[in-house]
Amino acid sequence: MDRLVGLMFIVAVVNLKGGCGKTTLGTQLAGRFAAQGHRTLLGDLDRQQSAIRWVERRPATLPLIESVELDVDAMVLPFGEGRMVIDVPAGMKRKALEVVVRAADALVVPVLPSVFDEQSTERFLRVLGELKPVRKGRRPVAIVANRVRSRSPAARALDTFLAGLEHPAVARISDSQHYASGASTGITLFDMRPGSVRAAVAEWTPLLEFLDKCAAEQGETAESAAG
Repeated sequence: MDRLVGLMFIVAVVNLKGGCGKTTLGTQLAGRFAAQGHRTLLGDLDRQQSAIRWVERRPATLPLIESVELDVDAMVLPFGEGRMVIDVPAGMKRKALEVVVRAADALVVPVLPSVFDEQSTERFLRVLGELKPVRKGRRPVAIVANRVRSRSPAARALDTFLAGLEHPAVARISDSQHYASGASTGITLFDMRPGSVRAAVAEWTPLLEFLDKCAAEQGETAESAAG
């Protein structure tokens, strides 16, 4: 793997369980980074290329998101400053997962309020914790409760599950039609009229602050190394 990225901050959205909303989270994060004025790239490791097709549907009038086709067997990442989100497919083999973890600066792990998702995510986190960058604390991991319906029994059970994890559950994202409409039109919450999505955007704030802090620490480390 060639990591020719300069000061690019890379977020991998990953969980080996399928259907937990990785592409939705990845596209929303890319939309937020682009809205902030960062050069933003959305990398896709999934054979279905759902993230790349989403970028193709994105209106040209919105902040630019560049799509990048990636190959985990020959991972070459773009050079330059900016932010990149990598959409990681389900069922990835351990060797390929190691490549992704080495490439990323932070990992976002979505989990649904379902006993099947919880059990699968628990197994995945055990595998993730065995990888050296995570084990040594060099790759921050953020758990995101996704498609949550507040006050439901499943949501309460998910809270109990999350409380027992080693890594922090930094955000709870509600199930909302905003994401379905955005998937079909290439837009994100961060492209919509603020008044219509204020509550939904607020749910993202803890995760965004977590990632902004990680990016700032990456920059400080790079400056220290250069000095």
